[in-house]
Amino acid sequence: MAGELMKAVIPRASGGPGVLQLVSRPLPLVGRGQVLVRVAFAGINRHDAGQRSRGQPPAGATDVLGLEVSGKIIAVGEGVSESRIGDSVCALVNGGAYATHCLAEAGLVIPQPKVLDEREAGALPETLFTCWFNLMELGALKPKDWLLVHGGAGGIGTTAIQLAKAIGCKVIVTASSDEKCEACLRLGADLAVNYKAEDFVAAVQAATASKGVEVILDGVGGIYAERNLQAVATDGCIVHLSSGGASFSAPLRLIMAKRARITGSLMRSLPMDRKLPVARSLYSEVWPLLGKSIRPTIDSVFALDDVIAAHERLESNRHIGKIMLDAR
Repeated sequence: MAGELMKAVIPRASGGPGVLQLVSRPLPLVGRGQVLVRVAFAGINRHDAGQRSRGQPPAGATDVLGLEVSGKIIAVGEGVSESRIGDSVCALVNGGAYATHCLAEAGLVIPQPKVLDEREAGALPETLFTCWFNLMELGALKPKDWLLVHGGAGGIGTTAIQLAKAIGCKVIVTASSDEKCEACLRLGADLAVNYKAEDFVAAVQAATASKGVEVILDGVGGIYAERNLQAVATDGCIVHLSSGGASFSAPLRLIMAKRARITGSLMRSLPMDRKLPVARSLYSEVWPLLGKSIRPTIDSVFALDDVIAAHERLESNRHIGKIMLDAR
């Protein structure tokens, strides 16, 4: 394996999709507690577009884009059993997924579900880690709760719908078109609101008999600050996945009147001691549901050397579900 090269996607500068380029690199060295995965598929996420736009990865991370992969383990580092070599897996990674080979922390590597193929498995890690941590841990979502998901037709949204329905919640989503709303309803959403044509606050109040929703999952950012507070139930929680809109500004009296909890997370920078329990919970609680009540929604698949078109698809906002890269 020494001297072997891999293909990887990096941004050559900050900017739009056109700055992405496919380069050759030496295979990364496998460190203690790590595995090397021969990548089959990588999922594309909004975070990747943000890193591309900035042109720089977070401190200490690779400049190769991508946060989730599926494939086979081909090498292991110190402290990892060699019996894992050859295993079909999927993994949450700290960059490096847009490549033919990718390093992963062994504790964040989960066996590929037998009921899903490699393409579907590659769409699982980032969305499921994000949904579980933000809905179950930060949002304290419970059976019979109402959940509002902004951006219900994206990779996170389509997963959040299915996860929430699997535990017995009622789900309202917002989306930007009737086509996306219909897709969300097919996935099990109880109500889908085209936010370009309807007021989601009024729709929430009507659906919940003016009670509001217990949890809001907001991937849009601060632009919905006050309207989310109008839609959330007393003692409810608003969980942010994006810093879009730059700031959160809303009347303090409204937060106090609702006793609302306002929170959010950055999954990539979450400490490992917080990520590892999520991986264990997913394997024990969600893996048995895959292929039954939860299945990833795949919008489209692009070859690794067609990554520019993949990012153009992402930024068109026409996709429903996950956009994937095929690295085979």
